[in-house]
Amino acid sequence: MPSTTRIRTRRGSLARQLLILQLVVLFVLVAAGLTFAYLDSVRATEDRARDKVTAVAEAVADAPGVLAALSTSEPTRTLQPFAQSVRADTDVDFVTIMDKNGIRYTHPNPALIGQPFIGNIGEAQRGGKVVETYAGSLGPSERVVVPVRGAAGQVVALVSVGITVEMIDAELRERLWPLIGVAVAVLVVGGIGSYLVSARLRRQTRGIAPEELSNLFEYHEAVLHSVREGLLLVGGDGRVVLCNDGARALLGVDGDPVGRELSALDIPEDLVEVFTSGEERTDELHLTEARVLVVSTAPVRSRGKAMGTVVILRDHTELQALTGELTTVRGLAEALRSQAHEAANRLHTVVSLVEIGRPEQAVEFATEELALAQELTDRVVGAVAEPVLAALLLGKAAEASERGVEFTITPDTVMEDSDTGVPPRDLVTILGNLIDNGIDAAAGNAGGGGRPGVEVTVRSDAEELLLRVADTGPGVDDVEDVFRRGWSTKPEDGHGLGLALVGQAVRRHSGTIDVGRDEGAVFTVRLPLKTPQSPKEPTR
Repeated sequence: MPSTTRIRTRRGSLARQLLILQLVVLFVLVAAGLTFAYLDSVRATEDRARDKVTAVAEAVADAPGVLAALSTSEPTRTLQPFAQSVRADTDVDFVTIMDKNGIRYTHPNPALIGQPFIGNIGEAQRGGKVVETYAGSLGPSERVVVPVRGAAGQVVALVSVGITVEMIDAELRERLWPLIGVAVAVLVVGGIGSYLVSARLRRQTRGIAPEELSNLFEYHEAVLHSVREGLLLVGGDGRVVLCNDGARALLGVDGDPVGRELSALDIPEDLVEVFTSGEERTDELHLTEARVLVVSTAPVRSRGKAMGTVVILRDHTELQALTGELTTVRGLAEALRSQAHEAANRLHTVVSLVEIGRPEQAVEFATEELALAQELTDRVVGAVAEPVLAALLLGKAAEASERGVEFTITPDTVMEDSDTGVPPRDLVTILGNLIDNGIDAAAGNAGGGGRPGVEVTVRSDAEELLLRVADTGPGVDDVEDVFRRGWSTKPEDGHGLGLALVGQAVRRHSGTIDVGRDEGAVFTVRLPLKTPQSPKEPTR
């Protein structure tokens, strides 16, 4: 994996890149917040200073002692101590009382008393108020100038109160340090939180770089949805974690099943049990409504922790149908071999009769055997218009004869139209498996008295096709389970699929199966002709 190593070395893992991004975003946010908080503090401090000097100036201007002192010959004697006291009590930098022309009566620096006030006083002289930042004798300051009114309301003097910018900055610095402390604390806590998130992400992504993770996802999606086999991942809680297109098609599931419980999907119960068992299974055959599936399951573990079960599904429907056809052909071949062997024996008999001078008996013997064989062939071909079904019946008749089972086609057998709407392959699956089971049951019950036999009826009309197979076997007791995969009366492994395939084919064509009992088991299949309906469970 050289390319992966280069990606990780050059740009780092996803967790590392996310940590750096989080730290950068956190730093930017904290810096922006600190900047806004600082600007807000500046504004608040300046507003507070203006409100303070305005309140102090108006209080001084309204003080009764000020107006009385102004009427004396030496106002400074009374006003200077008063102004200094107010300045000390209110924590302002200067309180200046002046006449209406701006000549100072008071000042923190006594040497400046009697000199003109440095600043704008025009609005105050007209009875208004001046609020400004101005560089006076004490340096830049936030100041206010208000008038002192006489008894008649006229302006008789002015009062100016101010706080230097240096003092405002000192107060601002005092308010700034807590903001810086909060910002540092936010950075530390946010950095620790980002690191913990990054560490968790690193464990979950295993240190994969974003480009590599993107490639893995793209390859995962491409492979997952392109393979024909079904791939299903079931969590420990029975919910679908992953499902590709092949699995949805094979299981006949509509929509995306991810996140849904298996029991809520339209899946046979035996498949749900297999998917959630947590056991390892290899190439088990299972049936759905329309398919034969080969199912393999294996438990999935990651870092010692059980993650669920991975299920691989393969479609075995076509192969199973071909296998059934091959079995039928093989049966026909065996029947032909048996007939060839029997014909050779009969030919030897005819030749021997001729050799010993009995030609009349030889002709009679040969004619009788040919008539019986031809009668059965003519009857089947004349009654059953579907050539594949007719060939199946002839082959099964030969197989039954070889196994010592009497094979009877009832007189009411008639199938005039070969275009039934049911594919010949499905007809072979249904009738072939039923006859095979009937022959096996009859041959296995041969010791019960009487000759073992199988009776077959094929009849069609305008509405339905009827297939009926009766045998002289022991009958069927487990009617409810007879069409379940794995059900069989034979102790050997490998059986139990034939009747399940019959049930599947019948359901696929909206037909019904009745399981009855006469001398032995009686299976009656009814298939509607060219009238598709919604699938339903076979009646039993």
